[in-house]
Amino acid sequence: MKRIFIIFAAALMFSLTAGAQPAKRRTTPAAATGAKGSATAKKTTGEKKVDRATLMFPTSAEMPEDVVWRRDIYRQLNLMKDANAPLYYPVEPRGKEQNLFTYLLRLFVSGRINAYKYNLDGYESFEASNKLKPKDVLDNFGIYYEQKDGKINIAESDIPSAAVKLFYIKENSYFDQRSATYKSRVTALCPVLVEEDEFASVDDSASTAITKPMFWVKYDDVASYLSRLPMMASNLNNVTNMTADDYFTLNHYDGQIYMTNNMQGRAIPTDSTRTREQKRIEKQLKDFEENIWHSPKDSLDSIAAQQPADDKKVSRRNSKKKESTSDSRRSKASAAAASKREKRDSGGSAPRVSARRQRR
Repeated sequence: MKRIFIIFAAALMFSLTAGAQPAKRRTTPAAATGAKGSATAKKTTGEKKVDRATLMFPTSAEMPEDVVWRRDIYRQLNLMKDANAPLYYPVEPRGKEQNLFTYLLRLFVSGRINAYKYNLDGYESFEASNKLKPKDVLDNFGIYYEQKDGKINIAESDIPSAAVKLFYIKENSYFDQRSATYKSRVTALCPVLVEEDEFASVDDSASTAITKPMFWVKYDDVASYLSRLPMMASNLNNVTNMTADDYFTLNHYDGQIYMTNNMQGRAIPTDSTRTREQKRIEKQLKDFEENIWHSPKDSLDSIAAQQPADDKKVSRRNSKKKESTSDSRRSKASAAAASKREKRDSGGSAPRVSARRQRR
């Protein structure tokens, strides 16, 4: 009887404890999952998505916003040059190998990266209002595609990779005071279609090529993908021992400056003075990099370096003084000897006089 009473009391206490639990603990698993799911959905809608490629292939850190010196320049990469050839070949994909434009176009069409409008002034703007749609870009440049179930499919033969012979890049050269390093990094890419002018005369000696910049791509958006694009960096070594991100990070490209970011908004002239202006800007960048590590003239190192020369000057000056002193002493001694000789010869002692007696 006591055992039955004890079991009944324990059951009663358990039921009272369960009834005293808060409402959150007494919710069903399904309801709890729904509540958490809605909260998570609200939280993720305002957060930025992180691509898996960014996590698996991290790239170099972005440029700090508080740098003390920075110079923005725009370069034109001619893909026909040997230094820029890794960006152009292979023209048609061979297995995993493909050129940079084909890779960027497929990333853009698949929605993995954003492309932005090329403005008439040539400067880039990565605002949401300048975003481009893949269909608009394909239609504007006459690239054939097929659309099925909302997806755009482009055949490899329809990609005009052979016509993209130029690339515009934006380059930031800056001094990072935190790490005391001078760096140069690419911040934007722009493929350029080069087409021959059909209406140009045959006798025209000027260039008949027409350049058509397509779109700007932010380098930070494509850096993780470029880390997976293999490249062959040499004709002598056919091993793909580097990636496209390594190519741009190590500044293996060779490009001419065609525009800079300045207060007056002045462009580099296109006449005969353009080469001189490009060399002047290149010299400014080189001089700044060299002057960062150049010690001032009044530093201890420069004084120590000049010390031997100063010692030589002092020793020469002292030797000259000694020589002049000895010369003066010699001249004084010779003058005294000469004066003694003159006195002796002129009458220092009475001359002898002979007198003869006259006979008477």
